[in-house]
Amino acid sequence: MSPPMTAASPEAAQDPSLDIQQRKQDHIDLCAKGDVGFHAKTTLLEEVDLVHDAVPELHVDEIDTSVTLFGKRLSAPIVIAAMTGGTERAREINLELAKIADEEGYGFGLGSQRAMLDASAGRDPTYDVRKIAPNVLLLGNIGAVQARQSGLAALEDLVARVRADALCVHLNPAMEIVQPGGDKDFGGIVDLLGEAAKSLSVPVIAKETGCGIGPLAAKKIAAAGVRHIDVSGAGGTSWVAVEMMRAKGDEKHLGTVLRDWGVPTAASVLVSAATRPRFSTIIATGGVTGGVDIAKAIALGADAGGIARPVLQALTDGGPAGARAFLARVHREIRACMLLVGARNVSELQRAPILLGERLERWRRLAEDGAAWRKKRRKKG
Repeated sequence: MSPPMTAASPEAAQDPSLDIQQRKQDHIDLCAKGDVGFHAKTTLLEEVDLVHDAVPELHVDEIDTSVTLFGKRLSAPIVIAAMTGGTERAREINLELAKIADEEGYGFGLGSQRAMLDASAGRDPTYDVRKIAPNVLLLGNIGAVQARQSGLAALEDLVARVRADALCVHLNPAMEIVQPGGDKDFGGIVDLLGEAAKSLSVPVIAKETGCGIGPLAAKKIAAAGVRHIDVSGAGGTSWVAVEMMRAKGDEKHLGTVLRDWGVPTAASVLVSAATRPRFSTIIATGGVTGGVDIAKAIALGADAGGIARPVLQALTDGGPAGARAFLARVHREIRACMLLVGARNVSELQRAPILLGERLERWRRLAEDGAAWRKKRRKKG
């Protein structure tokens, strides 16, 4: 693995698009091989116990793992979550994984399409997967700050250029304040989400990037009219750690302090499921490593699970065959969990009995009593 760049080169200073390309390449290298996980915080999925049914009265072949998301039917509640774009290696990764997703019936998320906003860059091919994945559920992706700056017409253009079925607008303040040259102004994001959800031709998904969704954020997003959320919780890849590896000076120190910041994935799903107005779609990403994690997330209230880094690592280590074999194992694990809780389909899995550990139970109480908690805090203030 080539060492990540820690500061912009003189060439990048003259041409910002070069800096974006280098940053994307750094991200691929670090996520594939680097020490970029959380150190002290977990997803809390280990605090979810699915209750075993010793007499499920089912044949394994009767179990229907399929789901419908954004009008596309998937063979299993699996989304290959957003990873990359904007470089030649990103193009190869996107094409290889989108092809697998199309053939096997999984969803596929593009990495940030920020590079496509540079009209002179001409990097659409790094995101253009429709030619080899014509039927895949394809999720576009753009940062909330770039979306606010670019306007709705530019977002519609990004959707059209990749023929996305939905657009993720990602929320990443913790990552940005550590990133060298990152964004610092996060005002107006709630209004942007509401306008996009109301005006765009495809559904809008509010997506975190590894720090999760807490009660206040969930309430603001739902109140804005967004009905789809990807929690991308804490406990998996720490994008603060990724940027910390690239930073120096004060930003590197800040990254060290904030490496374990965020709401765990399991807690984020509980919070989102308890939020009113209710979200129509909840995707659980963030430290999801296999089918058991996805089954637990669905039992907590999610509609599907997203896996990113483990798929990238399987692809890096074993090529397309390795990635395909890994995802097939994930699918088998989901089916096995469904059998062992007596769930004939994913809807029944969402209603399966579960037991929560002490820390996750505290998050559940906060999620369900959030309004009273916020009112009490305001009175104390």
